[in-house]
Amino acid sequence: MTIWSKFSAFSILLIFVFSLTSCQSTAQIGKFLEKAGQVAGNPSAAEITSGLKEALEKGTGISADRLSLENGYFGNLDVKILFPEEARQVERTLRNIGLGNLCDQVITSLNRAAEDAAKEAKPIFTDAIKQMSFQDVQQILLGENNAATQYFQRTTTNSLSEKFSPVIDGSLNKVNATKFWTDAMTQYNRVPLVKPVNTDLTAYVTEKAIQGLFVEIAKEELKIRQNVNARTSPLLQKVFGYAEREKK
Repeated sequence: MTIWSKFSAFSILLIFVFSLTSCQSTAQIGKFLEKAGQVAGNPSAAEITSGLKEALEKGTGISADRLSLENGYFGNLDVKILFPEEARQVERTLRNIGLGNLCDQVITSLNRAAEDAAKEAKPIFTDAIKQMSFQDVQQILLGENNAATQYFQRTTTNSLSEKFSPVIDGSLNKVNATKFWTDAMTQYNRVPLVKPVNTDLTAYVTEKAIQGLFVEIAKEELKIRQNVNARTSPLLQKVFGYAEREKK
């Protein structure tokens, strides 16, 4: 520790002792302690709440905006929606008999539907952020690297499903996914000795679209926790710097 550091620490201690002797109530002492924490570089409870919510609004907004662009899902290998697992044999069979183009049309249309639905996500995340208690904020800030993502999975999945499902259903029809899927299943079911497949396409795309959102949110969460340059305001720097110190 440098001489200046020792002097600064000693000065803060003197101020603390002097203030305690002059305080007239517990409330005054509490206010002083809060100020002393701020002098030491620790954020107040209000700053922690504001800083975390700022970070979450930014992260969820970026994720939803990115996925709602054309090729937001289709061009992102981490979230690209493929044939349902139970229909992978369908895809292989169709490609083997020269219907690969039909399979490609199915995959493209599934991702276009998810991209349409992603536009509906931001208000749902905003509501979840507004409803956070200070306890939620603390647990997220000082929790695991995906603590915020886990929070959103618990609190928004049902709302996202309700909002996404009709949008995706309409979008699947708009981009001809339902037609392509029906064509694919019809062609597959004509193959001798195969077991017919009838996947609920809307439910499947809704589930995968929501999973993709959480994948992208987790990326943004990890970025702001680990990358100082992602903390684009003094408040974010203060709050997440504090979190790093507390976790050591």
